[in-house]
Amino acid sequence: MRRHTSRADRARTRAGRAGRTRARAAATTVAVFALGASLLLPQGPAAAAPTAGTGPLAAPAADATDHCQGQCADILPPGANGNATLADILGNKLFGTFPAHASDQLARYDSLVAGRSGLTDAKITDFFNDASFGVPSGQVESVTSPREDVTITRDKKTGVPHIKGTTRYGTEFGAGYAAGQDRLWMMDLFRHIGRGELTSFAGGALANQGLEQQFWPSAPYTEAEYEAQVERIRTTGGERGELAMADAQAYVDGINSYRQKSKDGRYFPGEYVLTGKIDSITNVGEIEPFKLTDLISIASVVGGQFGGGGGGEVQAALSLLAAQQKYGVVKGTEVWESFRQRDDPEAVLTVHDGTAFPYARKPANPRGTALPDAGSVQAEPLVYDRTGSAVTRAEAPVGVPEGIEPLRGIFDDGAVQDGALSARKGMSNALLVSGQHTASGNPVAVFGPQTGYFAPQLMMLQELQGPGISARGVAFAGVGMYVQMGRGQDYAWSATSAQQDITDTYAVELCEPGGGTPTKASTAYLYRSVCTPMEKMERKNAWKPTTADSTAAGSYRLQVWRTKYGMVTHRATVGGKPVAYTSLRSTYRHEADSIIGFQMLNDPGYVKDAASFQQAAHRIGYAFNWFYADSRTAAYFNSGLNPVRAAGVDASLPVKAEQAYEWQGFDPAANTASYTPFAQHPQSVGQDYYISWNNRQAEEYDAAGFGYGAVHRADLLDDRVEALVAKGGVTRASLARAMADAAVTDLRGEQVLPTLLKVIRSATVTDPALNTVVQQLESWRATGSRRMETKQGSHTYTDAAAVRIMDAWWPRLVEAQYKQGLGSGLYEALTASLQTDESPASSHGPTGAHSGSSFQYGWWGYVDKDLRQVLGDPVLAPAPVTYCGDGSLSACRETLLSTLKTAAAVPVKEVYPGDENCSAGDQWCTDSIIHRTLGGISHPKISWQNRPTYQQVVEFPSHR
Repeated sequence: MRRHTSRADRARTRAGRAGRTRARAAATTVAVFALGASLLLPQGPAAAAPTAGTGPLAAPAADATDHCQGQCADILPPGANGNATLADILGNKLFGTFPAHASDQLARYDSLVAGRSGLTDAKITDFFNDASFGVPSGQVESVTSPREDVTITRDKKTGVPHIKGTTRYGTEFGAGYAAGQDRLWMMDLFRHIGRGELTSFAGGALANQGLEQQFWPSAPYTEAEYEAQVERIRTTGGERGELAMADAQAYVDGINSYRQKSKDGRYFPGEYVLTGKIDSITNVGEIEPFKLTDLISIASVVGGQFGGGGGGEVQAALSLLAAQQKYGVVKGTEVWESFRQRDDPEAVLTVHDGTAFPYARKPANPRGTALPDAGSVQAEPLVYDRTGSAVTRAEAPVGVPEGIEPLRGIFDDGAVQDGALSARKGMSNALLVSGQHTASGNPVAVFGPQTGYFAPQLMMLQELQGPGISARGVAFAGVGMYVQMGRGQDYAWSATSAQQDITDTYAVELCEPGGGTPTKASTAYLYRSVCTPMEKMERKNAWKPTTADSTAAGSYRLQVWRTKYGMVTHRATVGGKPVAYTSLRSTYRHEADSIIGFQMLNDPGYVKDAASFQQAAHRIGYAFNWFYADSRTAAYFNSGLNPVRAAGVDASLPVKAEQAYEWQGFDPAANTASYTPFAQHPQSVGQDYYISWNNRQAEEYDAAGFGYGAVHRADLLDDRVEALVAKGGVTRASLARAMADAAVTDLRGEQVLPTLLKVIRSATVTDPALNTVVQQLESWRATGSRRMETKQGSHTYTDAAAVRIMDAWWPRLVEAQYKQGLGSGLYEALTASLQTDESPASSHGPTGAHSGSSFQYGWWGYVDKDLRQVLGDPVLAPAPVTYCGDGSLSACRETLLSTLKTAAAVPVKEVYPGDENCSAGDQWCTDSIIHRTLGGISHPKISWQNRPTYQQVVEFPSHR
């Protein structure tokens, strides 16, 4: 067990380490910049592409050399096969059977929870797939050749498609064909989600309504605008842009080839029958052909969900106003800033060598901030003209075959309320150690994206080998022309959601074109002093009863007002004048521009080292942290179209929609602006180690939103990896064990409970029953604060009582500690910006129940820092107000004890009230991960673990 040091001590340790390594890091950075400048490479996401001869159009290479030499592994549960015929679905529902390779990675993924302590390098493939290139002859399950210039070979163990083409077109055609084989139904769903047409396609279940309402408003494009994005990439992206669209067209051609063959051969996904698209007897019906614009639609969903950042400025303004009302403007602003924590010195950082990358900083003298008048804010309505089941949900299933449970929308019912896909992003993690601290002298990496648990998964595994392409890994289905995270011949890469601020809120002043008096309902606004009508973007959806859900016929209309400053989200008054608040993100109208960066990452003629990797990642416009490892170097780069804001603008709050406060170089027609250059993005090469779990990137680089302070989920990784590095001799297995141990650890128990216990033990606990409760918590903390079974399959936690007490105590503790001091208004406003808890048992978090991902959003850092202020312990950047017990240790201690006593008495069935998947009181089941159904196949529950969905374990012993 590791010792628990104070936040301030840890911050000082990090600062000392930064000072010791700064000189080495600076020298490395200069060398990398010099090498990057020597490459014929664009220095910004919109710059011209390299000329011929730098990689993309090079002649086909010989068979790819695999420099991983058996030391690369990966996994993506539940299985590679995501398509199921109607007969497969019936078999799954009636008899629990699965199509081949639909669920064969789930048990190995689950088994790491119990098996992590015995993990060695030799046993890695007990828990992961061998991610070597190709398929040994004795392991070939099938070979398909949809064209003479490509083969799709699948292995017996996992069924992953290994696509090898002799031409570029054939390679990409094969990628599309394999995507159709594995994800045809899911791709169809997601192209309709992006267009806001899911209910018309798949039925009016609440989950379907919620998904189109969630995603379409942020990207409400017309078909002509989809086509314009395709053309923009083709015409402005240089040679690489033309190549990308040619690759995309070949990919679409491959999808359509499989689509037609499966329809004609009657082995298409059975969901088309269940949703009434195809008659199971006559085969009458159609699967609509795919087109290039569908890829833009899918990209808008994927990129918006996992690669966005910023927003939420209206709610931030409301909490600021509440703080100012409570404490006055000056002190209220100080209090609000203490919760906003823009640059908390105790926060865990990915770049910890002391290098600063100033971005979205709080200005000394803010200009153009547009705070609403108190009580004036109204959310903009989205849904209109409801009829039928859009008004009142139908309860009885309609036309469901006997013995078959309805699909209940593309997700199980409740996905909307649970937030299966939500506006809050994150979840992925990365652990990398540089070669000077490993047993082999080569860097070691354990990393992957956490994209939720779905059946089938949003991503699919594939290997692509062809002219200018050599990679294995995952891609989001429907945009899988290239591997998006995975490995090349002698390097591997992965990403985590970065969430830096690339979305701003503008207050557009409303007007009436005829010169009348504007109101909050006005639909025109001042754009550079001209009264300009808003654009009304609409989707009209109607649905009929289907065998795929339990809803009756219904319809509604989605409506969004669009301005040159983005989509209207709220209306209010500012200084008495009516305004509309709009949301503008830098990647709007550029949903697929990042395709060029992914093309580079797959090109062995381009990515040859850390410097070229970083430049490729820079071509990706979405907000991601990118990590790289080869046999020589571990490296990091933060991507994103970071707009250059006008001087004095505070990116954390709404801004007046006036030219003086616009993004520099802003052109609303194409939604382009000036972006921060390569050198200003957080980056590093050769740091002792890197960790990321959606934490802050570097000093002075503001993470958009609340909660990046003294305690963060990334501390679970940072503590463990720092200890491994200090010891030396890190291996793939030891780094994977560190990840797996963090994955079963309760953040509150490891990072905050020691401080809570210190307050409680500042005097004797005289109540014997309460003292026993405290001892249970102490024992849990001493053994690692884990949430895991006594043994695999027992479905009973080792420290069940302590876990239950913490789950019951935390929300009561936070409210008692803060609500009285802050007052109800400010407390509620702050909890609207950042929820207090996201434990696995919490079903109200951004990722919802049974999602795996936990502890990203919560008040753990606030609680820990406040308690240390009460104790008089060292605190860097203390809050201006101490809340627990109004700063009195004895009063604070009484608050903790009284809430703990109440929590201990809460019956287990109230702590874990149960849901459609779990009985009340079932602790393990409440925590468990459930793969939400995107179609007709469902899978067993697995034990909770806070871990990436797709994960790699890699170490390259050699290099080209």
